[in-house]
Amino acid sequence: MFPILDPRIDRYLLGLYQKYDDPVLLEMEALAEKNHFPIVGRLSAVFLEAMALSVGARTVFELGSGFGYSAWWFTRAVGPEGTVYCTDGDPANRVKAEDFLTRAGRWDRLNYRTGNAQDLLADTLGEFDIVYNDVLKPQYPETWLQAKDRVRPGGLYIADNVLWSGRVTGEGAKGDTRTEETEAIKRHNELAFANPDFDSFIHSVRDGLLVARKKDL
Repeated sequence: MFPILDPRIDRYLLGLYQKYDDPVLLEMEALAEKNHFPIVGRLSAVFLEAMALSVGARTVFELGSGFGYSAWWFTRAVGPEGTVYCTDGDPANRVKAEDFLTRAGRWDRLNYRTGNAQDLLADTLGEFDIVYNDVLKPQYPETWLQAKDRVRPGGLYIADNVLWSGRVTGEGAKGDTRTEETEAIKRHNELAFANPDFDSFIHSVRDGLLVARKKDL
């Protein structure tokens, strides 16, 4: 595999984002590094917040929330009147998220439920300003097909890991065992770009973020 962003640019950008060095945020990042827990990362998270602010988001639905790292950023964007709906299959992650976001002073902006993310989305009524997808990669195509209808006109569908460490180029390492995930991500990307109701692009930072804006009616 190969890095999407030159490490020198990565370091430069991280240097610009030092103003976000909140103690709770730093603790979350340290926990992720220690446990090799996949989080969206600082460079992508800043972008997520900017996208949420750009559409005036007040409702965000996350499919796959972990211990609340991306929610830390989305709750800043939606403000005290907004809601971030979080989902995860592991109850322990909800416990960690409650601790982190309570100490950040923004737990009251979350609606965090545990279980299958797609089922929880189906059980939640209404449209959302943003639907954010970070579930298991083989589920990406079906998640897109479900989530696209839950985005309000003018809202955003965002998915993480859409460049998959460069595997989507077909230049994977010999013996790579993640072919199923790669093919699912490629299919997901193709579905989003082919949909006439969305304008899509991929932000090639970290592992790639697909952003699809639903056209206004």
